[in-house]
Amino acid sequence: MIFLGIDLGTSSVKILATNEKHEIVGDVTKEYPVSFPQDKWAEQDPHDWWTQTKAAIIELVEKYDLPKDSIRSIGFSGQMHGLVALDVNDDVLLPAILWCDNRTEAECDDITNHFGKDKLRDLVGNKALTGFTAPKVLWVKKNRPDLFAKIEHIMLPKDYVRLCLTGDYAIDQSDAAGTIMLDVANRTWSKEMCKFLGVKDSWLPKLYESYEVTGTVTEAVKAELGLEGEILVVGGAGDQAAGAVGTGTVREGIVSVTLGTSGVVFAAHETYAVDEDCRLHAFCHANGKYHSMGVMLSAANCLNWWVENINKGVGFETLLAEAELVEAGSNKLIFLPYLMGERTPYADADAKGCFIGLDMNTSRGHMTRAVLEGVSFGLNDSLEILRDLKVPINEVRVIGGGAKSPLWKQILADVFNVEIQEINTNQGGGLGAAILAAVGAGVYKTVEEGCDQLIRVTNTVKPIPANVAMYQKTYPLYNKLYGDLASWFKVASN
Repeated sequence: MIFLGIDLGTSSVKILATNEKHEIVGDVTKEYPVSFPQDKWAEQDPHDWWTQTKAAIIELVEKYDLPKDSIRSIGFSGQMHGLVALDVNDDVLLPAILWCDNRTEAECDDITNHFGKDKLRDLVGNKALTGFTAPKVLWVKKNRPDLFAKIEHIMLPKDYVRLCLTGDYAIDQSDAAGTIMLDVANRTWSKEMCKFLGVKDSWLPKLYESYEVTGTVTEAVKAELGLEGEILVVGGAGDQAAGAVGTGTVREGIVSVTLGTSGVVFAAHETYAVDEDCRLHAFCHANGKYHSMGVMLSAANCLNWWVENINKGVGFETLLAEAELVEAGSNKLIFLPYLMGERTPYADADAKGCFIGLDMNTSRGHMTRAVLEGVSFGLNDSLEILRDLKVPINEVRVIGGGAKSPLWKQILADVFNVEIQEINTNQGGGLGAAILAAVGAGVYKTVEEGCDQLIRVTNTVKPIPANVAMYQKTYPLYNKLYGDLASWFKVASN
């Protein structure tokens, strides 16, 4: 038996296959374009997702010589928050408005002003941000009333691909939570939010848990793909929840940190927990429980900027070797990693990157290490909020491009004062989606069991006590700097 994970990202779709022996069989990736028709806009044609998903499945079957009747089930990992609006014939009414689209600042204000911050938190567990789906719906209502009047269904990107596969209108709880139309605490659509937006009950997909079967691939699609036999399709998950499954972050006490272009701190927990000020996202998890998530907009991207923009031609290895010779704390040099503004914990698009504490003894090694430390402090902001929420942090699993640096992992262990774990895979969302597919097919009884079978800890990085002590002195200084500079950031951005 083969289980497919469809990882529908912003720039490409990746199809990953696993088998009943708990092995990764192979994967195929197909790219598609993103359109930026105006300032702050980001759009895609949903037809591209479906075309490339089909092409990837066909190539995967051929490349790895999979029998036509071997695929038992399919799961999803999907780019979150994007709005797909369909008419009565399931035709796409306008290009999908993506998670990274920022045209909806006024609509976020409309939502926040209508409900108030406290009631909004109580209704949907989160604040209104431009990336989320609800402000996009309101934007269409205000700016394209002709198209809004034709809407019969709204859905998220991966669920459009599901519709093409099965003919079903369905969504999982984790992705639905990112629309801010979901009452996260009770795992049901928020009638009060939907009424304000003008969203009819009939427009909304049916809610499922990520591992539940939502339908089967149609005969017509199987014929087009050259497949045979019944193929189940499960709910799948938003990309971060699916990625957490792909790292085994499904039990309380485990936290995953993604050191990619952006940085994500993801904590699984048993019960619903929301920060009073909504500094973290409070979402449903793919295992039927809950998670909290903090996002910093520039993580490994800060190191890329330092290497490619400021130190062209030097190379990562040289710069990191110089940084390794510098003692923890970088001689009191602090870097603020706000190169693209910030989301957690400040939600401030005007925030700027800064070096604070330069003097005549500052070397390039000090500055490189300060970049690594500043990003680590920024990620620690989310961990501190988790600690405030009494979410246990017993172990941290680090993935993403930045996780390739042993120095950076040691700095993270020292800043967090917790053991960093390396695991046997960096497949993330695609693997998580395949695990969910296998649970839906009955191969694993629970998501946790699937993770236990496929994911193993291969190495640990323990905190160095002397470095921990240094960072515990430095972090409060870092933490204070945003408040000291926030008014300047605003002036400098206008």
